[in-house]
Amino acid sequence: MTRTENVETDAGAARISWYPAVAKARVVLALGHGAGGGVEARDLQALARVLPAHGVTVALVEQPWRVAGKKVAPAPKTLDVGWRGVWPALEKPGLPVVSGGRSAGARVACRTAVELGAHAVLALSFPLHPPGKPEKSRADELLAAGAPTLVVQGGNDPFGKPEEFPEGDYELVEVPYGDHGFAVPKRAAIGQDEALEIITGGVVEWLVSLE
Repeated sequence: MTRTENVETDAGAARISWYPAVAKARVVLALGHGAGGGVEARDLQALARVLPAHGVTVALVEQPWRVAGKKVAPAPKTLDVGWRGVWPALEKPGLPVVSGGRSAGARVACRTAVELGAHAVLALSFPLHPPGKPEKSRADELLAAGAPTLVVQGGNDPFGKPEEFPEGDYELVEVPYGDHGFAVPKRAAIGQDEALEIITGGVVEWLVSLE
């Protein structure tokens, strides 16, 4: 049974949609969205649908700018303020909290992990650089996460293909043919459902390895 909770932060009101673990919960996986969309993203929804059966309580976090109905995300510092503000609510179940998100949400999770004491970091579609501008790398944010980190990246992501990522203390799961939203073209050797299974299966396996 999904439960929605509004949380006041210094950046405005955020919203958490809780997807409780079916069996005994072992961990909370908190997931933020990107700068161009919300928690309806296919990867976030797939994780919220699949992981509760594996003892994972999933918390989909909507940043205050989305809750307020704005179309454009604010500056990274403001996103970090919103994420910090929901953290006490994420810790309330008394379980280890894995900080995660997709795209801009992945950057927020990396930047704040040490400060918030995150158990680990899940970076979905980490935007390694703006499309076509590999010289503007954000690798330092990923490499400084300071906690066990999993990157799940589309094989055809214009914000950074898996082979572009630097060596570092993190794991990487590639979703073949996937773009920044993990969509795969119709001509691809795998279908959309298979792509989502690679994401959910990879995350489940990684979370088990952290125990």
